[in-house]
Amino acid sequence: MKIGEVSIKYNMSADTLRYYEKIGLFKPVKKVSGIRNFDEDDLKQLDFIICMKNSGFELTDIVRYMNLYNKGASTKEERLKMLMNQKDKLKEEINNKKETMKFLDYKISLYKESKI
Repeated sequence: MKIGEVSIKYNMSADTLRYYEKIGLFKPVKKVSGIRNFDEDDLKQLDFIICMKNSGFELTDIVRYMNLYNKGASTKEERLKMLMNQKDKLKEEINNKKETMKFLDYKISLYKESKI
């Protein structure tokens, strides 16, 4: 899949995709006649990157994770720790959002009941 097609599929600029490649988020994409040609493994890697970003990982942390992953099984514990720490942060964020929703529901109910 060419970079323009990937850009459309993932709603991400071609410049962002090139940047991700440049900083080592995924291996250099194969080029055909100078044009990047993303294969299925590249797309799976991009799915992973997007998921990690959505979980709150910073790009530098994703790069670190990928470097550890590329070193192999000896880094398994460190990678697991990174994932578990991020999961804990995400849980806290979700709980905070739930509390915010409760408060907003309360305020909306006051408006609807004309008590303010």
